[in-house]
Amino acid sequence: MAYTTINDPTDYFNTVLYTGNGSTQSITGVGFQPDWVWQKTRNYDYSQTLADVVRGASLNMFTNNTLADQTVTNGLTSFDSDGFSVGADLGWNASASDRNSKVAWNFKAGGTASSNTDGSITSTVSANTTSGFSIVSYTGAGGSSNVGHGLGVAPNLIIAKNRQSSSLSWFVSCDAIGWTKRLKLDGTNSAALNVAFGDTNPDSTKFYLQDNNLNTSGETHIAYCFAEKAGYSKFGSYEGNNATDNAFIYTGFKPAWVMVKNIDANYGWQILDNKRNTYNPADDSLFANLDTAEDVTTGDDIDFLSNGFKVREGGNSVGDNYTYIYMAFAEHPFVSSTGTPTTAR
Repeated sequence: MAYTTINDPTDYFNTVLYTGNGSTQSITGVGFQPDWVWQKTRNYDYSQTLADVVRGASLNMFTNNTLADQTVTNGLTSFDSDGFSVGADLGWNASASDRNSKVAWNFKAGGTASSNTDGSITSTVSANTTSGFSIVSYTGAGGSSNVGHGLGVAPNLIIAKNRQSSSLSWFVSCDAIGWTKRLKLDGTNSAALNVAFGDTNPDSTKFYLQDNNLNTSGETHIAYCFAEKAGYSKFGSYEGNNATDNAFIYTGFKPAWVMVKNIDANYGWQILDNKRNTYNPADDSLFANLDTAEDVTTGDDIDFLSNGFKVREGGNSVGDNYTYIYMAFAEHPFVSSTGTPTTAR
């Protein structure tokens, strides 16, 4: 049995809920200084917004569209020791009661970025080898290239986009679909053959590029790289069976956050977490590819269990007769670093 080296996953990933005030405020309770914040308004149709320490706090990108870097000076204004601060931007901090309920998913990378020369393209990287997460910015060279990611092990999943193009999608590839294929985070497309990731598995130092989607010459790009860590993160696939007694996915931990995508048909990227869903079944859903408010209707349900998650219905988003990929991060590990079973908190 593989034991975790992370006894408290909230040192590296945590979800916080907050209420916008229309002015300025500091959001605390994260438990660490985040390097990547993914934020969404729960009760209004505002975009899924990303800010990270490599691009800078005021530069936002959006998983539900293809927009390039957008400067938002009154959005997320700083990454703080226990969270982040926000200004009066409506998406980050609206005060009206019909749009002031916010969720932020916070990830710890490696803090201030440094230069990485492991690839044919020099990259700027903030990497955390303990949690298996790095933020990578690089300037495309065109053609076939490779980029250092700083993780020390091969990433299992990468999310990447051209930072200067408002027409090119977010591309996702992973071990579960194979690196000759890609998905689009901003869309519902099924997995399709594409050479964006060089038709080559990433290795312990580099990931690969082949075309202009992620390697446009002279233009900057961003990549979020994830390597699986026992007891903390899991990236894989499962088969749905179109029944209420559906797939059980063993992760080795109780999930705090799960994102699921149907790779055979055109359905979205469903996100569930343990702060918006405090009891089973978890069904208050947001979708990475949509700006829509939280869907709180019954359907597309899963249970967060001590050692994984259980699909509880046969909907197309999580449980029909298709193959699904998932990303999952832990609330707490099933077995600690000493081999002792943990207790739910």
